[in-house]
Amino acid sequence: MENKFNRYSYKIDVQPSGSREKTVDNSAKIQFNKRNWDTKYDIIINRSAMQFVDIGGTLMIRHRLNKVTSLEGFVYLVPAVSIFLFFIVGPALFVLGISFFHYNILNSVSSRFTGLANYHQVFTTEAFWRSLLNTLYFIIGTVPTGTFFALFIALVLMNKFTGRGIVRVGVFAPYVTPVVATSIIWIWILNPQFGLANGILHAFRLPEVGWLQSPRWAMVGVVLYTLWHGVGFNVVIFMAGLSSISAELREAARIDGANRWQEFQKVIWPLLSPTTVFILIITTITSVQAFTQFYTMTQGGPINATTTTSYLLYQQAFLFFHTSYAAALAVILFLIIIGLTLVQTQVVRTNTGN
Repeated sequence: MENKFNRYSYKIDVQPSGSREKTVDNSAKIQFNKRNWDTKYDIIINRSAMQFVDIGGTLMIRHRLNKVTSLEGFVYLVPAVSIFLFFIVGPALFVLGISFFHYNILNSVSSRFTGLANYHQVFTTEAFWRSLLNTLYFIIGTVPTGTFFALFIALVLMNKFTGRGIVRVGVFAPYVTPVVATSIIWIWILNPQFGLANGILHAFRLPEVGWLQSPRWAMVGVVLYTLWHGVGFNVVIFMAGLSSISAELREAARIDGANRWQEFQKVIWPLLSPTTVFILIITTITSVQAFTQFYTMTQGGPINATTTTSYLLYQQAFLFFHTSYAAALAVILFLIIIGLTLVQTQVVRTNTGN
C-alpha cells in the first residue's frame, strides 16, 4: 500500500461527519478519524513532504519530493565527500604519518622512520610546556569570561528597549570583521604612548601599562581583543537558546513567587545547558587554535609571553622547518582539543543533572 502512495496522486473527500476517506488509484480505502487527520504529516506516507490544495470541498494531495534510489544519493554526495577527503582527511593522515618520521621536506625519499622520537622530543622541550601554559592562560581568559559576558548581554538584549536593533548589530558586527584588520586597529588602541586604552586609564588616574610591549600585559591585551571580536557570535547563540524557552514556564515560575535570580537559576539556566555546552566547546576549540591575532599583534612576544601551542607549531613548521616536530605537535594539539571537549561536556552534564 505504501508503494502505491509513493507512485500516485490521491484525493481525500471532505465529509461533514468528521471522518475522512482516502482513495488510492481506486484500489484501496483507509478510514481515520478527524483527530488523526489534524496531524497530517504524522499520518501520510511516513512524514513525506506534501502539497495540500483545497478545490471545492475536495482536498487534493500531491508529492513534492520524489523517491530516489540509494545510488543517486551517493552520486550527489561525491563532490562534497571528495573535497572533504582531499583537503581535510588526506592532509590530516599525512601529518599523522610524518610525525613518526624524520621528514626531509626537500627530499622526502631520504626521510627515515623514527617512531615516537618526535613525540618524545616535544614532551621534553621546555618551549612546548611554556606554550601550553600560555594556551591555558588564554583559554581561561577567553572561554569562561566570554561565555559569562555573552550570556549577560543576551539576557539584556532579549528585553525590549529603544534602539535594541542597533545595539544588536553593534554587538555582532565585530565578529564579521577581518581579524587581521581589527588586530591592527587594536595595536593602535593598546599603544603605550598614545593609545586609547592608556588614555582611559589616565583619565581615571590609574597607572598606565605597556600592554603588547610588556611580558606581563601582552596576553591580557590579546585576550581583550579576542573577547571583543568573538562575543557577538556567542550572544547570538544564547539569544537563540533563550528564544526557544517557553514563556509559559517563566510565567509559571513568577506566579509561584520566584524572583529574577530564582527564575534564571531554576528555569532559564537548566534549559540553556545544551546551548552552553555548544558555546563552551566551540569557544575552547577556537581558543586552542587561535593564531591570527597572535601573529598580527605580538608574533609570540615579548620574550615568548604570547607563544601559544598553535603559534609554536607555526614557528616550528614554517620558520625553523622542523616538519616532523611540528607534525607531532599538531597531533598532540588535536588530542588536547578532544580531551578538553570531553571534559567540558561531562562537567556541564553533571552540573545540570543531564
